[in-house]
Amino acid sequence: MPGLVVFGRRWAIGSDDFVLPGAFELFLRLLWWVGILLLYTVHKGRFSCPGGALLHSYLLVLLALLAAIICTLSALVYVSMQGTISNPGPRKSLPKLLYTRLLLYLPEFIWAVVGAVWVSDSSVHCESTVINVVIGTVIASWVIIIFTIIGVLIVFDPLGGKKTFYLTDGLDRNLESSQSGQLLYNVKNTATRVWEKRIRLMCCCIVQDDDHRVAFTSIAELFRAYFSDTDLVPSDIAAGLILLHQEQDKMENCPKDPEEVLCHSPSSPVADDLDIEVENAAHYMLFAAAAYGWPYYIYTNPFTALCKLNGDCCRSRPEDSDITGSDRRNFHFGSILRITGLQYRDFIHISFHNKIYEIPFFVALDHKKEAIVVAVRGTLSFEDILTDLSADCEDLTLEDVLENGFVHKGITQAANYIYQKLINDGILNQAFTIAPEYKLVIVGHSLGGGTASVLAIMLKNSFPTLKCYAFSPPGGLLSKTLADYSKRFIVSVILGKDLVARLSMPNMEDLKRRIVRIVANCNRPKYQILLRGCWYEVFGGDPDNFPTELDGRNDDALTQPLLAEESLMVHRSPSYNALDGESHLNSPPQYPHLYLPGKIIHIVEESSSRRLCSSDIKYSANWSNERVFSSILISPKMITDHMPDVVLNALNSLSQEHRSCISC
Repeated sequence: MPGLVVFGRRWAIGSDDFVLPGAFELFLRLLWWVGILLLYTVHKGRFSCPGGALLHSYLLVLLALLAAIICTLSALVYVSMQGTISNPGPRKSLPKLLYTRLLLYLPEFIWAVVGAVWVSDSSVHCESTVINVVIGTVIASWVIIIFTIIGVLIVFDPLGGKKTFYLTDGLDRNLESSQSGQLLYNVKNTATRVWEKRIRLMCCCIVQDDDHRVAFTSIAELFRAYFSDTDLVPSDIAAGLILLHQEQDKMENCPKDPEEVLCHSPSSPVADDLDIEVENAAHYMLFAAAAYGWPYYIYTNPFTALCKLNGDCCRSRPEDSDITGSDRRNFHFGSILRITGLQYRDFIHISFHNKIYEIPFFVALDHKKEAIVVAVRGTLSFEDILTDLSADCEDLTLEDVLENGFVHKGITQAANYIYQKLINDGILNQAFTIAPEYKLVIVGHSLGGGTASVLAIMLKNSFPTLKCYAFSPPGGLLSKTLADYSKRFIVSVILGKDLVARLSMPNMEDLKRRIVRIVANCNRPKYQILLRGCWYEVFGGDPDNFPTELDGRNDDALTQPLLAEESLMVHRSPSYNALDGESHLNSPPQYPHLYLPGKIIHIVEESSSRRLCSSDIKYSANWSNERVFSSILISPKMITDHMPDVVLNALNSLSQEHRSCISC
């Protein structure tokens, strides 16, 4: 629902968000009140000890204060349970109850101080049980007060005092006037500065230069533009994701469009080609995973990795090894050697240097496949995250492509950095001098997969036999022209419902639109959605059939946003305007559509059998197309399906299954 407005500003919390925390505090307060009442009843008439008179008054006032708090909390929880996310009308009295509850913190604070003074008074000689109870009461009061202050800081919205001005599009608020236009400009500038401060705070541990400052501003603009056109609080988004997940699960058994998934019979040439590519992908995924160095090796071998690496750190490196960047105790290089199974002499160049737009990579000789492998590391640092989030588009100029396309800015700059190293520093020339008959293969996972794809496009003219394997690359990478061009030499491997492979600004806008629609039109209170959703995510079962206002509407009506949806939109984004059937002011979309690179192998989990200490999962692989990844899927596996070890295990499982079929 729209954020709660109290004290003249908007807060990042809704009026229906007090049910669960309020009920928890109410339960504690009831136990507290009953305990104090029992204590007072048992010791009634026995307050003749030194300090007993003050204790008697303290307990009476505390009982009255707790009773007032319990009554206020009961009313607060009851009112917060009323209505739905998009219908806050039944909760209009909640701000007054909230003011009352906050006022009760003042006498509670005073009484906590009084209790602390009484306990610390050396002249008090009452029963130890009574003193311990008062100490517990004082501690509980201070804990609740501190947690309340922390909660207020968490839900504080730095833009809360200005968001009431930033409500609709220019036409709705007559922004032709210079005064209104200046006001909107100031609000946008303030929002950008707030996001920039948040990003700087998150990246406070890294050295910041001009590149970082430019990236901070660019990313802040991106976040400001994405979040400024809705009036949703975090719990609304959580409820929307829960509803979307259950809606997707209900639709998974529906028959799919034949164009969505391209399946082939086992005897077809395309299927044979798929088996070969899966076999190659399983081999080269080892190199992409090895690029992560010791974090990946320790993650996949938690009990033995440190012992093995400590043994490697004492070995001396070959003097002719070309290694740049920091690798303390030889942990990174030792991990790469163990994961790939290569020897020292097989490595041409290794770079652990890491800055924004400059990511680690290594070049090695793969004698098994007779290939020179360039492996690019994925996201593993704050600098890598900034590279990922620099999602603006820029042109990529290619001589043999009729129409030059758009590419992801941050990833393209990272690819250009590696390109300069490979060509200008003569790394590839050195490699081909050693093994002139080998072919060039570029691999990477996640950010490394996207960088490897753009790097392959840059190098294709110079190395016609080049091949690239991109594992779980980001979805918003290449324009349609470049994506089609890359199908000649790039293979992307996507596992299941991987989130990153579906990440692009149009997809994020679509997800926001779907969240707004399903949240605005659900007829259940938010607390029921969250509780049932948590039960479903943890224990499974059948998805809930939440009734919505969309039920019974015809297809034409579904293309029009409902009033509830419009109430959650501050000003409608280009993606949301598409719901109206015509773009507002006929303006072009803000975010161009970018696609996954190359031909796409989509691996899905067919079945799984879990035992006490292990799990047996069966996978299937098919050629797919970019349309399958045009929408973000909500699932508990949307993150785990992206992890390099999970992708490697899936590829190894498919490869072993293929080899066993051949042997049979």
